Amino acid sequence: MNIGKWIKFIKENINFYRDGFFELPYLSNSPQVIVKSIINSPSVQHIEAEQAVYRNNPFSKGVMRYREIEEGFWVIVTSITFKKNVMLKAIYDEDFPSDYYTLTFSVFDSEVKLQNTFADKTPFSSKYWGFKKPGTPVGAYFYKGSECEFYLYAFNKEWAERNFSFKNLSEDNHIKKFLNSDNGFITYQNIVPNAVELSREILINLEENKKDLFSKSILKTQTFQLVSTFFKNAFLDQREGNYAPIETPDYRKIAKAEKLLLDTITNSFLGIEFIAAKVGMSPTKLKLTFKSVHGISMMQYHKEKKLLLAMQMIQNTDMQIKSIALATGYRSSSKFTANFKKRFGKMPSEMRL
Repeated sequence: MNIGKWIKFIKENINFYRDGFFELPYLSNSPQVIVKSIINSPSVQHIEAEQAVYRNNPFSKGVMRYREIEEGFWVIVTSITFKKNVMLKAIYDEDFPSDYYTLTFSVFDSEVKLQNTFADKTPFSSKYWGFKKPGTPVGAYFYKGSECEFYLYAFNKEWAERNFSFKNLSEDNHIKKFLNSDNGFITYQNIVPNAVELSREILINLEENKKDLFSKSILKTQTFQLVSTFFKNAFLDQREGNYAPIETPDYRKIAKAEKLLLDTITNSFLGIEFIAAKVGMSPTKLKLTFKSVHGISMMQYHKEKKLLLAMQMIQNTDMQIKSIALATGYRSSSKFTANFKKRFGKMPSEMRL
């Protein structure tokens, strides 16, 4: 898609509104195309010397920084605040090759509605990794006021094979099954220890924009260490939803199901049939596809996010433990304590010692 066609496309599609969210498309064929398409979108300022793109439009405000670390390997970091409810939508130009994998680490802060408390909402920080094959259409939902950081590592197949030897993986490894599928997208939660701290060191390096060989070497070491740690742990991860290449999933519907789960994090689990009806997918297909993408069932995903919210409230507020249990939707403090200890290995009260 040449620049003229892209500018025409983005002007025609940027205001598309559906299900309470504005859809903002971006071209995703390669890191070069991602950067070029953002540079040529409305309301942006590209400062080439900084390798940074600043944007401030009715939907979002933020900055995207990019670097080619070496041939076939890029990092793109975006810090953004959403002014409206937005769905970011990866699209592809069929006339341009799509030969880059993308590994994305996302950190986003939003507010969650609480139960049984005078405090109506509380901040909630979510983190996840997403590994996407070339040409896979995906969408991600973000609420008005959400503050997000996206660390995108893009690498082509040659670079990946040279550094990680995917071909040597056993055939029953879920990453190998994923790679053998036509396209796909899988996510992980806490697979890299200290990922936030390590990622922000990379962001600081990009912000300082030093061009000497030592700084470039540090950036290369930082990015490669984070990506290699991800794959080291992913190769060993025994996903409950061991990836199997079924028919191409509708990632938009999976993203919508995930949004419903996060919307109701402090409520009881909505039920597979209810969620399936809301997203327009059969219960069986939704259950299998969600587990294939996320590695856990929808009920387990909902429970995990509920406990992570409770953990953050214990660490960041002075609320009593029993009040936090009620606020996050647990009717029984003893059940909350048992689930919390099973997940984190400690009693809730021990997290405050």
